[in-house]
This record gives sequence, structure tokens and C-alpha cells, in this order.
Amino acid sequence: MVMAGPVWKTGTKITFADKGSAKLHELPADLVFVVNEKPHAIYKRDGNDIFITYKVTLPEALKGTTVNIITLDQRDLAIVVTDIITPEYELMVSQEGMPVGKDRGCRGDLRVQFEIKFPTYLTSEQKMALRHALGS
Repeated sequence: MVMAGPVWKTGTKITFADKGSAKLHELPADLVFVVNEKPHAIYKRDGNDIFITYKVTLPEALKGTTVNIITLDQRDLAIVVTDIITPEYELMVSQEGMPVGKDRGCRGDLRVQFEIKFPTYLTSEQKMALRHALGS
């Protein structure tokens, strides 16, 4: 069994010299494994950065929220967001991505993208309150 490290990306080759099949009167071949990343259920990888989509309600998007994420190494991150979250908004958390090379102190970034859940129905009172609050 070959245990892949977190710094190994798709296409990385692991070679075991002279461990492949051999024919009579010939040297054994090299045994070469090529890494192919298995997709993660929550995270997507782009180089050393990892991406996650986090769902928020419309009130959370407008007034702020705390983003609670369990990292790939099972740590709990609680990130306070005070900005207004728009559909294009992306939160970057530095040094929370994949390790960069053999330097364990250097990591890519965690990039949080947001999916805003809009209500499917508003009462006339709620609509009036929104018009008043948003000034239209």
C-alpha cells in the first residue's frame, strides 16, 4: 500500500526502482504509481487552495454571521463575518489550505464561497418592513 501525502497532487508520480515485473534474463522494471485525487464531498482543491460552499440565510447574509467549518484535519474553525455577503462574496482564510511542498509551516488558503438561501414567501408586513429598512 502507498500512503499518499497531502502535498501530492493529481499527476504526481511515485517510483519504486526495480520493483516491477521482471522477465528471465532481464532486469526488473520500475513500479510507477500516478496519483489521482479522489473528489471530497465538501471541499474542492485548486492547487494548494481549497474551496468550500457555505449556506447562509438572507438575514445572515445581510447582518453578518459566524461561519463554522470543520477543516480537513478535523479542527473547528469559527469565522465571524461582519461584511454583507453578496452572491460574489468570497471569504479567504489564509494558511488554512493544503500544505505547500515539504514545508509544513506553509499552506495554501481556504476560500469560502457562499450560497444565499432566499425565502420563498414573505407576508405583506415583512415586505413593508423590508421596503422601510432598505429605503425603497
